[in-house]
Amino acid sequence: MSDETRPGQDDGRPSQKEAMLSGELYLADDPELAADALHAAVLSERYNATSAADPEARRAVLAELLGEVGEEVDVRPPLRVDYGYQTTIGPRTFVNFGAVFLDVARITIGADVQMGPNVQLLTPTHPVDPEPRRAKWEAALPITIGDNVWLGGGVIVCPGVTIGENTVVGAGAVVTRDLPANVVAVGNPARVIRAIGEETTEA
Repeated sequence: MSDETRPGQDDGRPSQKEAMLSGELYLADDPELAADALHAAVLSERYNATSAADPEARRAVLAELLGEVGEEVDVRPPLRVDYGYQTTIGPRTFVNFGAVFLDVARITIGADVQMGPNVQLLTPTHPVDPEPRRAKWEAALPITIGDNVWLGGGVIVCPGVTIGENTVVGAGAVVTRDLPANVVAVGNPARVIRAIGEETTEA
């Protein structure tokens, strides 16, 4: 796809932002999206500079940055996002230091989720074919983290992944495919090693 066929040129086709939000190929250097990204960057800087001694001010900035923030959510700075408004976090969720939420597509985080430090939720994708990738076309797939999930430190969740409720993902795992509810998964790529409540001798 060339620049000559890019959407949003007053030809009735979707804008770049509309294409992004619908999961289609889009160009991130579009002025509307660039303005959204700058807004998120400014709010992120404000959030990351907030004081732990003023939790109300911290929460107010987080609520402005993200699409939805439930009650008693605790996200420890620094936090990095692409747009912010594509991320929702359910009540009582805890996110430790250094989270990266690349929310080109929607990121839905449930209630009572626990995330260790340096967790990455990465929705963007790029064409495998070299020419459209060189032309800077990209897309994204949504990520869903179910209620009461625990992601260990350094977990990476790849585009399009859903993790079922109560599931535990071991530190450093790379989750490339959906994980069901009520299991323990580890490794790169992450694999299920047992159901929760099932005894195992595997470390």
